[in-house]
Amino acid sequence: MIGIEHYIVVSAILFVLGVLGIFLNRKNIIIILMAIELILLSVNLNLVAFSAFLGDLTGQIFAMFVLAVAASEAAIGLAILVIYFRGRGTIAVDSVDRLKG
Repeated sequence: MIGIEHYIVVSAILFVLGVLGIFLNRKNIIIILMAIELILLSVNLNLVAFSAFLGDLTGQIFAMFVLAVAASEAAIGLAILVIYFRGRGTIAVDSVDRLKG
């Protein structure tokens, strides 16, 4: 039988992979965005697992809000990335500090 412990372990693994994706790969902005999505998905898994465990729908409602925020974050992030690429010709994270002025 799959218990809540299994969901927590999978969620922790997803969260650690997301954090490692952000800290180990600081060159590619697309991989950083995907790592942020992994972190948000691990939070969603926790919300749904605890919601089902406690028999309450509040966690599932919050998970839907997190999904909406994640979708808008991805759309806005990719739009900014496309505009930046058109202007600079590269999407390297190291050269993003030129946006300051």
